[in-house]
Amino acid sequence: MEFSSRARQRHARLAGDRREQYPHSLQFYLEPPTESISLVEFESFAIDRLRLLKVVENLGVSYVRACVLQALAEDDYEARRKDHISHFILRLAYCQSEDLRRWFLQQEMDLFRYRFNELTENLMQKFLEHVNLSFEAIGEDLKNQLANELSTSTPGFTLAKVKEQMFYKVGLADAVDLFRARRVFIKDGFAYVPFKEIDVIVLNNYRTKLSKALALTARSLPSIQSDERLQPLLNHLSHSYVGPDYSVQKNTGKISLEQIDALSVKSFPLCMRQLHRALRESHHLRHGGRMQYGLFLKGIGLTLEQALEFWKKEFIRGKVDADKFDKGYAYSIRHNYGKEGKRTDYTPYSCMKIIMSNPPGQGDYHGCPFRHSDPELLKQKLQSYKIPPSGVAQVLELVKGMHYQLACQKYFELTHDVDDIGFSLNHPNQYFTESQKLLNGGREPKKEFNNSGNFQQKNNSQESINSSSTPTSSKEKADTELEGLEAYFTED
Repeated sequence: MEFSSRARQRHARLAGDRREQYPHSLQFYLEPPTESISLVEFESFAIDRLRLLKVVENLGVSYVRACVLQALAEDDYEARRKDHISHFILRLAYCQSEDLRRWFLQQEMDLFRYRFNELTENLMQKFLEHVNLSFEAIGEDLKNQLANELSTSTPGFTLAKVKEQMFYKVGLADAVDLFRARRVFIKDGFAYVPFKEIDVIVLNNYRTKLSKALALTARSLPSIQSDERLQPLLNHLSHSYVGPDYSVQKNTGKISLEQIDALSVKSFPLCMRQLHRALRESHHLRHGGRMQYGLFLKGIGLTLEQALEFWKKEFIRGKVDADKFDKGYAYSIRHNYGKEGKRTDYTPYSCMKIIMSNPPGQGDYHGCPFRHSDPELLKQKLQSYKIPPSGVAQVLELVKGMHYQLACQKYFELTHDVDDIGFSLNHPNQYFTESQKLLNGGREPKKEFNNSGNFQQKNNSQESINSSSTPTSSKEKADTELEGLEAYFTED
């Protein structure tokens, strides 16, 4: 009984500490955590949050169900602790380059936007006070005086709605985005912002703070890199892939070498289609290309014997004779299949690995075409593959926004004539598998392609995210993507 009593006292003390440390369910992550945690917990928290951010990136925040937002519960302080710690771990991992910082910033912004909009009006007000964004609400007299101007300048606001809604007097510097979009009334250097638009102000403030914090964290990297325990973990996290590794395939040996040319056109992602075409034209690939393409072919079902035959036939059509191939290239192929060296059974490269590591140089064909190709060359390539002009424009818009995997998803939709692929794309072999499912009757193709060419990125239009026309298959797949994340903010 004495032990149980002490345990209850300790639990109550910890709960009290958490309550003081996390007074609100949402935060700007201004203060780093100071407690000690194990390396196991460190990696576990980070991987779970990375999975969450990948879901946010690939499916859009409208699919992030309440199960991953339980940190918003007003009495779940342990969940807030996990949210706090995991954010700072990934901040360390993703501050190491400009590309990583931009990706992390965008996904954290989208997650924050969703969470903020899930708060009740009362909790929103408390949060604004908590982060010192207590904007001045205008009085009823002033609102009535400006009613016509507020209605005219604020899209969707009738005079009746103006009278119902609370308006805030905000400095113009804080409302620049609303001003540029002509969504707010301006007078004497102040913007009069309706309560429903206050999230734009909060998000702008959060972006500024997080962007600055990432830059400051990057400056502190040398001291962290000297820690032999943390640096390998952080490097692993920044290039981490959290889906299937495609090391074991049910169709091993079921794909013939004669099928590869046709499959490369119908079911290969652009990166692998590019490599296959380069191999057929030049009868050679450099090491980076052989690794990326060879492991992909292994993943779709080529046996070791088939791989040796495939590469040898192609190479001897070029400047490599059979004897040179056996001595210089066959070993690395057997090595990839775990038959040489350390006997490691290597897995195909994920999208993240291809995008973030070993960029191609002159004469190379590996890498991600959406990440590493010149936009004009990419445009020409897409046109040569009969992608309609509106589709090319959509892909290039995604590339411009550095949404490379989303650009690949759009390429899948355009080449398979579907409106929504219904899954988040993270791996070239996943692309192949889903393509084969679709071509073999696993999905229903759309009737016609929409040539409007209109495109809006998810971070620019909340309406495009929440569209009611989203197919059921997308939501069902989102449920699958989120499986296992229910425990993220609730487990001890």
